[in-house]
Amino acid sequence: MTRFSYSEYLSQFRYGGNQSNQTLRKLSSDGRRHVDRRPANDITSERAEDVSEIVLATQRGDVQSVNEISVAAPFSLMKENKDGWIPLHEAAYHGQSECIKALIKVQPTSVDKRTLQEQTALLLAVSGQHLSCVQYLLQAGADPDISSKNKETPLYKACERENVEMVRLLLSFGASVNQRCSRGWTALHEAVLRDNTEICEMLVRAGAIINPPSTCSITPLIVAVQQGCVEALQYLIMKGADVNMQTCDGTTALYEASKNGHRKIAELLLSHNTDANKPTKTGLLPLHIAAQNGHQEIVSLLIPVTSRVRVRNSGISPLHLSAQYNRDITTAMLLKAGADVNATLSHSRSMQYADHRSTALYFAIANKSIKTAELLLKAGANLRLDPISPLLTAVKQGCATTVNLLLQHGADINTRVPAYHSALPGAIVLCLNDLPLLKCLLDNGCDARACFRCIYGGRPHPAQDITESFDIITHTTDISLLTCTEPSVRNIQFCELISTPSMCDWAGPIVDLLLDYVGNVQLCARLIELLDGQQEWPSIKSKSLSPRSLMHLCRLTIRHQVGVSRLRSLDSLPLPDRLLQYLSLPCL
Repeated sequence: MTRFSYSEYLSQFRYGGNQSNQTLRKLSSDGRRHVDRRPANDITSERAEDVSEIVLATQRGDVQSVNEISVAAPFSLMKENKDGWIPLHEAAYHGQSECIKALIKVQPTSVDKRTLQEQTALLLAVSGQHLSCVQYLLQAGADPDISSKNKETPLYKACERENVEMVRLLLSFGASVNQRCSRGWTALHEAVLRDNTEICEMLVRAGAIINPPSTCSITPLIVAVQQGCVEALQYLIMKGADVNMQTCDGTTALYEASKNGHRKIAELLLSHNTDANKPTKTGLLPLHIAAQNGHQEIVSLLIPVTSRVRVRNSGISPLHLSAQYNRDITTAMLLKAGADVNATLSHSRSMQYADHRSTALYFAIANKSIKTAELLLKAGANLRLDPISPLLTAVKQGCATTVNLLLQHGADINTRVPAYHSALPGAIVLCLNDLPLLKCLLDNGCDARACFRCIYGGRPHPAQDITESFDIITHTTDISLLTCTEPSVRNIQFCELISTPSMCDWAGPIVDLLLDYVGNVQLCARLIELLDGQQEWPSIKSKSLSPRSLMHLCRLTIRHQVGVSRLRSLDSLPLPDRLLQYLSLPCL
């Protein structure tokens, strides 16, 4: 297909005021002719076509067309598109060095023209890694320090692209080596980020500051640590970079290495006298974050160099964080190294939790870290240091394994829920809708008789006035409801609890089970009213209204004499299997 030169293209048009409906022909980029009817004196429209044509010529490197258009329509060289780009920007972006020469020859002042994003042709050429274009633009007087809207300079971009020759060229033309981008990063930050020590060396020789802090006080050394760039880190240390500088939140290079699990980097930093006892603004040390993330190799490095006084001053031990995140290996290491298994949170840290938790054991239980909890209990964790018993938390979670673990280590099975004034054992309150767990608790000596001590007895009960929150706590697994708020003034009774909307459907099976663990009791008026007509009522009526068998009463007496703390040891007694079975199960 025939292609037309730009001079031929212009020769087809004659402008006249009386030719308003003249048929104009234009050429598209592929050389085909299109008919466009438009007033012949519409110069603005024609100029738009001129810009389009020169952009297309520039993009494809058609120097002849660029030269012809430059002569015939020089205004088109400075015509901007919607992004503020002129043909010179297009030539730089597409790496058309000959077109750049032609355009600058006609419009030498355009060399530093910026787009709407404040990009120069030089920056676009560097971004595209067009070395010959960069070289000509610099020779033509392009300013190497003009930055884009986000303050990135050509040198910064060359480091980002890891183009050694580009960096060398820009530096030879005097590019400022310490200019910062919008984040406060310098070219050295970018070179370090890519672990490129060759570029780092070029920048330092050109005068790069070795410890330039960003807007968040992040130095190149901390960037190297964050990214695991060992070679860049070694280079920076060799050049005198400060290994103990802290970011705006107090983070050190060692803290970052400990957080990210970079063992080799942690070793390198420690070998150059890094301070392992610089806390962040949250008070945490590198050992804390290493324990939290389960980086046991780094934990082993940090234990000998971490001050126990600094750990105490932080208000939280590494053991707390290790337990919270179920890092059982790290927990074992800390315990072996002598960590205090019963260290408690500082008051300020404890108050950050609704349950005012205090010990590592509670953290482990609250986060279902069963293996970690077992390690802590074997190491002597005290079950009575937290305002709320860890047992209640385990019961609320419905975790029978954890409940049994805590009972084996002496947890008080009849402890109360602090936020609710009630004579009922808290464990019963929290698992009424979990019959297998309730049976487990009763087998281990939970006080079932407390459920049948009603101050009203057979008399009519007053209108029920039970708090909504108490109703919620019986049918949700949200352990945050175990709080240390002030308890209710009035004593809440079992008959009130079991008749709440969330529990009334469970009333029959629950009461029927509870009666297997008590002697002769009398149901109060409210319980009788609630249970009458339910499927379990005949069994309940038989157990509660008839005298209990002597065998059942003897069993209860023996278990009472044995005591709650020794009930779990019944199986170890040198007694016949039949007798052990009699003592261990309810006599129905």
